[in-house]
Amino acid sequence: MTEAMPAGTYRYPNMDRVIFGQPFAASLDAECTRKAARRVFLMAGTTIARETGFVAEASAALGARLAGVWTRIGPHTPRRDVLAATEAARAVGADMLVTIGGGSVTDAAKMVGMCLANDITETRQLDPLRGITGPDGVTRRPPTKPGNVRTISIPTTLSAGDFSSFAGCTDTDTADGVKRKESYASASMIPESVILDPAVTLPTPQWLWLSTGIRAVDHAVEGWCSVASQPMSDGAALHALRLLSRGLRASKADPTDLAARLDCQLGSWMSMVGSQNGVPTGASHGIGHVLGGTAGVPHGYTSCVMLPHVLRFNARVNAERQEAVAEAIGRPGWIPADAVADLIASLGLPTTLQEVGVRRDQFDIIAEGAMHDRCIPTNPRKINGPADVRALLDAAW
Repeated sequence: MTEAMPAGTYRYPNMDRVIFGQPFAASLDAECTRKAARRVFLMAGTTIARETGFVAEASAALGARLAGVWTRIGPHTPRRDVLAATEAARAVGADMLVTIGGGSVTDAAKMVGMCLANDITETRQLDPLRGITGPDGVTRRPPTKPGNVRTISIPTTLSAGDFSSFAGCTDTDTADGVKRKESYASASMIPESVILDPAVTLPTPQWLWLSTGIRAVDHAVEGWCSVASQPMSDGAALHALRLLSRGLRASKADPTDLAARLDCQLGSWMSMVGSQNGVPTGASHGIGHVLGGTAGVPHGYTSCVMLPHVLRFNARVNAERQEAVAEAIGRPGWIPADAVADLIASLGLPTTLQEVGVRRDQFDIIAEGAMHDRCIPTNPRKINGPADVRALLDAAW
């Protein structure tokens, strides 16, 4: 009996190039020259701006092209911060956005580009543009005007949002007082260029570097285990896991090892090949989005505490597929969930919800919120309702 041949469509992302292993300032200068940018709006993380010379270095590279600098974006990208940055970018006539920082700043620039293109001037105008996941599991997104103010991203963490056309943005002014991280998407939101310079990551706190590395591991694992994986993303996901497990262990042992850091950056990039092409993830991402927006858990920590438990939950339906995960991270023959948990523990990262400050009295709110996330309906093993999410939270407690 002949096996059915795989069939599908692979769509290349709306990116131009990834520049890796080269100094960021010279690369930024070359990219802005190549793109004929004249009014560059530079966005950077608050700590990056306060404690490093990278903003000054980027500003010097941009020279007369620098139109403005913005360093006030809070964790999980609050709507109010996005609108304030949008107004500043609009006021200076920005024709290019540049980011230096982690996932919150990267998502903020994506949102600024969308807000500029769609004439958004107030936070509540974002309501009709967010993705809504219905009871049928389908996420519906209203059409948005494509942005023509694109981004050059210089990431300092491994959360990998630089390689995605999605952005998370948190509504902090809800009627019931519960903060909600919402999903926005547009093909033009993905950065046009990404510059991977391991030297720019050296000041990143070790906990943040390593935990966002586990976030990238989560991208690769859930992409590989996806209900709709693709041949291209499958190959990239497994190599991402090899690079990440090797690079994270090495950079834990020696934080100054630039080759190890570049391994991590390359693995982070490859972990997103599936997401770039619409390969859906699962419950670790879905619950993680709510843990971040509602409970304030840092992006990387959400994967540290949830991914092993989601793997155990899903093993009933994809145990054979999971075996490749254990092998790729250097633990062939191990139970995959244990192999991932061992990697997390070896990096000194938290492994329970208690360690990251989540309270049991938040579990019901988190479980209800997760059921509205786009990643829950695409979990390999069906999640039937909040009770299933609550069971995963109990396991992670």
